[in-house]
Amino acid sequence: MIKENDGHPPEGVGDYDLVGSLATNVVEGFTMVAVGDLIVSRAVTKSQDSGFSDVVKILRNADVTFGNLEVNAFDIRSFSGYPQAEYGGAYHLSLPEVGPDLKAMGFNIVGRANNHTLDWGLEGMRETSWVLDASDIVHAGTGENLAQAGAARFLETARGRVALVSFAATFARMARAGDPAGEAPGRPGLNALRLAKSIVVPADMLKNLRLISAALPTDFPAAEDPNKVVIDRITYKTGDDFGYSFEPDARDVADILRNVRRGKQFSDFCIVTNHGHEPGNWSDEPPDYERSFARRLIDAGADAYIGHGPHQLRGIEIFKGRPIFYSLGNFFMDDLGTPAGADMFGDYGKDPRIDTDAEVKVAEMAGYSNPVFWESVIAASRFEQDQLVELRLYPIELGSSRRFANRGVPQLANQEQAKTILERLQKLSEPFGTEIAMENDVGVIRVRPSSVR
Repeated sequence: MIKENDGHPPEGVGDYDLVGSLATNVVEGFTMVAVGDLIVSRAVTKSQDSGFSDVVKILRNADVTFGNLEVNAFDIRSFSGYPQAEYGGAYHLSLPEVGPDLKAMGFNIVGRANNHTLDWGLEGMRETSWVLDASDIVHAGTGENLAQAGAARFLETARGRVALVSFAATFARMARAGDPAGEAPGRPGLNALRLAKSIVVPADMLKNLRLISAALPTDFPAAEDPNKVVIDRITYKTGDDFGYSFEPDARDVADILRNVRRGKQFSDFCIVTNHGHEPGNWSDEPPDYERSFARRLIDAGADAYIGHGPHQLRGIEIFKGRPIFYSLGNFFMDDLGTPAGADMFGDYGKDPRIDTDAEVKVAEMAGYSNPVFWESVIAASRFEQDQLVELRLYPIELGSSRRFANRGVPQLANQEQAKTILERLQKLSEPFGTEIAMENDVGVIRVRPSSVR
């Protein structure tokens, strides 16, 4: 029996040079364009937004163009499913024409694992898969069981075969895929990374929490731990300051690392993508677990790690000559799909007999008034001699000040706004040792050749 060992090939299988197969192996000039969340409900290439054409030119000028698809695509008039009681905060919905439209923009590979994957149940998930398949867009992160949801999916390009592994750290609990066990069948859904969340407090406060815990009856007593207290299944632990801490589930970590290793063994270039809102949309810093885990994924064979979820930019790290994007923010915020679903009306204090779907969605978007949620970058990576040599960052803005029906579509930022976006990204990337130059309103990261191949 071959033993798995943390993302690296087991001993005794060197006949096929599996260690070497984890290296990047693309033709000179291979380019990857990556963006964040695709919340889009219409065929944007048919719209009157003239500024979008400049964005499309960048998307099309790449071997692989990636985005996180955060909508379901189907025609509500013939849809056999229904909105779920557990959903991602909004019932994201687009028409089937969005599939071929994304293809026309240049997107040829998308991630599917996120907190909106099952907004419309398994029927919505499956119909979205049919739309993407018919549009010749490779997608990963969902499936009829965990093995399928976690598996890499492959895109053939002229400069190399690209693998994609997609998982979500933020997801509705009922959306998590499962494997069969004995007579019990597998469960359809998404590829999940479960996180155990703890609230970090100073030591003196933990003492008070321990008194509260001792005074409260519970059906789930926790083991005594001098550094932790559990109250009503919420874990508190000591730290230097207040904050949040996350511990990835070891089983999910092992599955994801294995799928990344396998994906790279069968491809020339492997993208790994994670949808996570932790510690919250308010944070421009990644959660405490993510940096070490992203590096482990690179060691397991990933050539790029792409994060998204918090709807704003986070820093960029270059690790062993490979890019780590902790969040690429939003690419589309064009949520014009209807209907909203009765639960969403209730959750935002609206009445479907009085209020409209648009009014519900405006209420839902009230928490995204800060310009940082409407500004991002398109990241274009170029590889020479199987190594990243240049990363160009094109600042975009999504028209937050436009009327509801016209906002959310990206265009290249003007000079002043581009400077603001890039200066913010410079500051966010400093802790990772990443230097971003500004050249003609574009951010540029140049990478020195690395001996690590």
